[in-house]
Amino acid sequence: MAQSIEHLFANNKSWSERMQADDPEYFARLVNQQSPEYLWIGCSDSRVPANQVIGLAPGEVFVHRNIANVVVHTDLNALSVIHYAVEILRVKHILVVGHYGCGGVRAAMHDNRTGLTDNWLRHIQDVRDRHDERLARIDDTTERLNRLCEFNAMHQVVNVCQTSILREAWQRGQNVTVHGWCYSLHDGMVRDLGVSARSREEAVERYRDAVERVG
Repeated sequence: MAQSIEHLFANNKSWSERMQADDPEYFARLVNQQSPEYLWIGCSDSRVPANQVIGLAPGEVFVHRNIANVVVHTDLNALSVIHYAVEILRVKHILVVGHYGCGGVRAAMHDNRTGLTDNWLRHIQDVRDRHDERLARIDDTTERLNRLCEFNAMHQVVNVCQTSILREAWQRGQNVTVHGWCYSLHDGMVRDLGVSARSREEAVERYRDAVERVG
């Protein structure tokens, strides 16, 4: 027998009543505006809630999530979100956020067979193979996985910066910066990976410098 989900409706009702009691205008504001300054590109992992991690309310951050926070140039879903965020919402910052302990990164590292997802994880394995010598020098398994999480997030920053969306935005002088972060499940803290960029060229340069620093 399938587990009942009726408790979710009860939870929703309690949450709605609580929000309106704390702030009677809360939902009216959400209906009337969406003007976030941030686009969060993160992992689908249920333990990484974008709004709570950076202390923002609904309406203040636009969110795209997929397994292991990958940005692929043929992924129309991700590209459509980035386009809407940059062209329509005019976000000021794009946050590419990996997280330590990522199951997708772990599967990619160890060539674990997951079925259809294997095709998606191939993108992370490309990052792994690109840095195989650096990763091989790390003896501790957890530290090696953490480093691949960082390399992956940094690589996706470059991918975002190479999209036609960002290159055209910068060409017309739009103020938008792409950042690479990693989030720790152990303490809830975000680490800046030092690859923030406002051009494709800057992204590539910062990526190379960051790899040298951590490698």
